[in-house]
Amino acid sequence: MKIEEITSLISGAVVEGSDTPQMEVDCAFASDLMSDVLTLRTDKNVMLITGLCNTQTIRTCEMSDIKVIMFARGKKVTEEMKELAEDDEMLLIETPLSLYKVAGILYGAGLPGVY
Repeated sequence: MKIEEITSLISGAVVEGSDTPQMEVDCAFASDLMSDVLTLRTDKNVMLITGLCNTQTIRTCEMSDIKVIMFARGKKVTEEMKELAEDDEMLLIETPLSLYKVAGILYGAGLPGVY
């Protein structure tokens, strides 16, 4: 699913990496537990959906080779997070919707989960 379609479905906005609206993700994983994110083993292009909005999230995704992160529940990305994401060529998205609602909308639109 293209980033452009994803942001449209969830009333989201790309806040870092905005030059890649045609980028696609293969599946999504929703979690606030970064220890769960670290257990992911896949060769697919995964998008993380989370409400944990700090630099640790960026670092965890860097280690897990996740290039797209969506921050739910109206969480706002900091400048420090944007800088880290830019260094790792990550795409950051913000949405006012809850984790539950985002996951449901995207799954209903055909974006599968990791598992």
